[in-house]
Amino acid sequence: MRVFIVNPVAGGGYALKAEEALRAALNRRMEPCVFLRTESPGHAEVLASQAALSGADAVISVGGDGTSLEVARGLIGKKAVLGIIPAGTGNDLIKTLGIPRDLNKALEVALNGKARAVDAAKVNNRLFLNVAGVGFDVRVLDETERFKKHMRGLLPYLCGLVCAIAHHKPVHVRVITDGEEKELDALICAVANGRYIGGGIPICPDASVEDGLLDVVLLRDRPRWKLPPYLPGLMGKRILKFGITTRLKAKKVEIFCPGARVQVDGEIAPMDHVVFEVLPGALRVCMPE
Repeated sequence: MRVFIVNPVAGGGYALKAEEALRAALNRRMEPCVFLRTESPGHAEVLASQAALSGADAVISVGGDGTSLEVARGLIGKKAVLGIIPAGTGNDLIKTLGIPRDLNKALEVALNGKARAVDAAKVNNRLFLNVAGVGFDVRVLDETERFKKHMRGLLPYLCGLVCAIAHHKPVHVRVITDGEEKELDALICAVANGRYIGGGIPICPDASVEDGLLDVVLLRDRPRWKLPPYLPGLMGKRILKFGITTRLKAKKVEIFCPGARVQVDGEIAPMDHVVFEVLPGALRVCMPE
């Protein structure tokens, strides 16, 4: 049995349209399935856990990255496989996993793809899947919120990116990666399992969900008037070639940043001390063959 968990507010309501199309496609296939809708933040985790404990073979997230994360949290340590139907605003995780954005193609992967073990990670003992960060990306998410009501995909994040430059302030961080310590005023401090943020911005373009390591990308701060020339390189996957970039790989990462706000897969919370740990092969996901 496959269980679909739909976040009705994802993608500005697009997930509900996706649900309707999925139901029709599954009826034509005569595929046995169950659809459940979330009612509040965190509900997808509860529904996913209950579905897995009830014997579901696969639990399929219909929403954005936040919905996929909640479903994954409910499946860790259980046999059920995670499937993903992208129906949110950014849908960044699927880009690393190779899952198509097209609804029908993504459904085909969720139904008939290969179950592969991929890495997950913990941040202060809370699961995350994609990218966490301190600094500029938090400001971008703040600015993006007002554009999400009117746009989907990369566009609201690009608008947020431009606005974030105008309000940029550096963050001072102390970063410890497997015992190696660095301290700097940072433009970006990203800890990644996946590669993309903000609807397709390749913040960690060489990250892998199957190498048992976290990628750490640090960009030394620059004055805001010097930031625009970096944007084409950022969008063109050249961030690791910037002279201000340091890239590290580690199993455990600690960040000390008093008074900071940290984004974890798009969720923002205040944290002064953040501990990241990789969980190699901790989650089974339906991916293309």
